[in-house]
Amino acid sequence: MSRMSRVALPVHLAGYLKYLLLAALLLAAFPSFAAERILAARVWPAAEYTRVTFEAARAVKHEMFFLEDPARLVVDLDGVDFNDELKALPSKVGAADPYIAAVRVGLNRPNVVRVVFELRSEVKPYLFPLAPAGEYRHRLVLDLYPPEPADPLLALLQPRPDPISEIAQAPIVIAPAPAEVAKAEIPQLPLVKLEPATRVASRPAKDRLVIVAIDAGHGGEDPGARGRHGTKEKDVTLAIARRLKAAINAEPNMRAVMIRDGDYFIPLGQRVSKARRARADVFVSVHADAWVKPNVRGSSVFALSERGATTTAARWLAQRENQSDLIGGVNLGMGDPVLARTLLDLSLTATINDSLKLGKAVLSELGDVNRLHKHAVEQAGFAVLKAPDIPSILVETAFISNPQEERRLKDSAYQEKMASAILGGIKRYLAQNPPLARSKLVSN
Repeated sequence: MSRMSRVALPVHLAGYLKYLLLAALLLAAFPSFAAERILAARVWPAAEYTRVTFEAARAVKHEMFFLEDPARLVVDLDGVDFNDELKALPSKVGAADPYIAAVRVGLNRPNVVRVVFELRSEVKPYLFPLAPAGEYRHRLVLDLYPPEPADPLLALLQPRPDPISEIAQAPIVIAPAPAEVAKAEIPQLPLVKLEPATRVASRPAKDRLVIVAIDAGHGGEDPGARGRHGTKEKDVTLAIARRLKAAINAEPNMRAVMIRDGDYFIPLGQRVSKARRARADVFVSVHADAWVKPNVRGSSVFALSERGATTTAARWLAQRENQSDLIGGVNLGMGDPVLARTLLDLSLTATINDSLKLGKAVLSELGDVNRLHKHAVEQAGFAVLKAPDIPSILVETAFISNPQEERRLKDSAYQEKMASAILGGIKRYLAQNPPLARSKLVSN
């Protein structure tokens, strides 16, 4: 190699580096030059609403509009690469999805991917971005709600037919009257005169239906804590909650309302609001605890505190649980005046006292199933326990971070025992603190 070529090489290299630097500056100033890659596209169907999420390293520009005949919802993703993750989205929509019939994805124009949702019925869509939280990067979330939310009390009555209503709604058949009826054929009934002080004996009144709201912690985009063998808290809590529901519904004068009955996310405030709409007498939130040390174990029960947490661990746990909205993804632009009134800083002293009684009764039953982490009901500022008029507790069934307890949490027999213990505590509490009468309530 000549001396001239040896000198010219650094000059060409410097020019190449300047070109790369200029290209990097252009991409930083105009990110649309580089198509964004969708890292994950997920679908969470449920009767209450269906959620679709698009996850990317940076925020995705978007546009949404409706098309008619047939009804379709269109979402344009601007500056996005039409990659395999987006191409696989149609296969993630199940036949049982209550709102989405099918999905079509295609390249509408350069760097613009169009996602078309064919709808089964009328929906109220919400499209909003979420900043990185937990294990997620930037997310674009599409929530498809029904025009009117389902009535939890109406859903409560659907599993069991009402024979009285069926009889009342049956057609009335009037038999033809005989041509002539002799007066002598009409029996003379004796006239009974009641004195003012006389009381008519009646059957004892049947105890009214007691409604228990069961909240399976986490769900959907929010997996909750994870065990060392990959067990997700959201799966364990749903399994125990369903067993608790079956046990409650087997009781003659009790009925359970599931706050979530599938793998989908519900914001903390909406969990409280749903329990109040169902006119629940008791609220139980089911969780599986986690800690940094794998040897920590045992079951715990928590109630709300207005003044602060009883222990440092309780404060840490409440802060972690209250972050579920950030991880699960809450649409802050979706106004809910009922929810706003529910979460007002009201005087909860009486309700908290009842919650402590409920928690003590449940904790005593849990001691027969598992070792207790704390032998007294702890208190902290859990957002999910802030119903101002419903005794509410949060049950940590076991430490999912403990390998031995993680195995137990996945065991159906342990789940059944845990559900029976929670029900036993609820029944013990109700026996000493019977619910007040209601003016109107459908009988069992």
